[in-house]
Amino acid sequence: MTEGLTHGFVAGRYAAIDIGTVTCRMLVADVDAAGAIHEVDREYAITNLGEGVDAAGVLAPAAISRTVETVGGYCAVRDRLTEQGAPIVKTVAVATSASRDAENSDEFVQRLAKLGVVLSVIPGSKEAGLSFSGASCDFPGQDLMVVDIGGGSTEMVVGRAGQAPAWAHSFDIGCRRVTEKFIRTDPPASDELDRAREWVSQQLARRLGEAGKAGITPERLVAVAGTATTVVAVRDQMRVYDSTKVHKALVTRQQLDRQYAELAAMPLEQRSQVVGLDPGRAPVIVAGLVIMQAVMDAVGVDGFTVSETDILHGIILDAAKRG
Repeated sequence: MTEGLTHGFVAGRYAAIDIGTVTCRMLVADVDAAGAIHEVDREYAITNLGEGVDAAGVLAPAAISRTVETVGGYCAVRDRLTEQGAPIVKTVAVATSASRDAENSDEFVQRLAKLGVVLSVIPGSKEAGLSFSGASCDFPGQDLMVVDIGGGSTEMVVGRAGQAPAWAHSFDIGCRRVTEKFIRTDPPASDELDRAREWVSQQLARRLGEAGKAGITPERLVAVAGTATTVVAVRDQMRVYDSTKVHKALVTRQQLDRQYAELAAMPLEQRSQVVGLDPGRAPVIVAGLVIMQAVMDAVGVDGFTVSETDILHGIILDAAKRG
């Protein structure tokens, strides 16, 4: 159970679908009038909607089809839950970086509309706000910096849990984007990784200085999404993913650096077999770790807290707000 940010929610069962550059996920949850979230079901798949978008500027037909098929499966799960329990008050589906960048995102929107799913392609600022809302649920009253490393973009947000963000920015430096821009060899060559790290650091430096003007000194760096959760799953050798052990886990810089060194040295075939690493994430995990390291360097911290409450929870809370 997670506590909502404010009072004044319409109690009921909600479904949130988050379609990212790499993953496609769904959360079905019951929300009470105080904004407490009680999870009913989670669904997760790597669909790689954004494959090739950075270079081509369009969503590939195959990527659209597999993502639409996945969402169709999620709708079937949602409908079964409706039959078994409370009716769904609202289903909210959002798409992020890949769909923002693609010239043909309207085609994707229309394909989902045929399933009865209304898709909103949200701007980076909205994505950042929703991520902060969800990530800060379990850290009441704390001043936080939240980092959400996605496939096409990375959102960074500063604020006090329970309040609107004081500063937020969406950087176009996701793990798939960085992989496609810089990594050509298997395993990645050191000069490729050096160029990737330098580019990520430059992108962060252009805007991150603004965070200091927000008037908040974060006491904790909270990391959400697949790169951060994978670090814990690999570190703890989770043959079966356990979100209760991942949520609020602490990761030191030493642990992150050790994992980066090990995974970056492996060819993809070997990396795909690492316990705790979803084989579908293996092609982009090294770039994700580079981004996480660069973020830690930029903000000057030696550890982060992983949160399993993220943009999905933020979407649920936003959907349930009264008025």
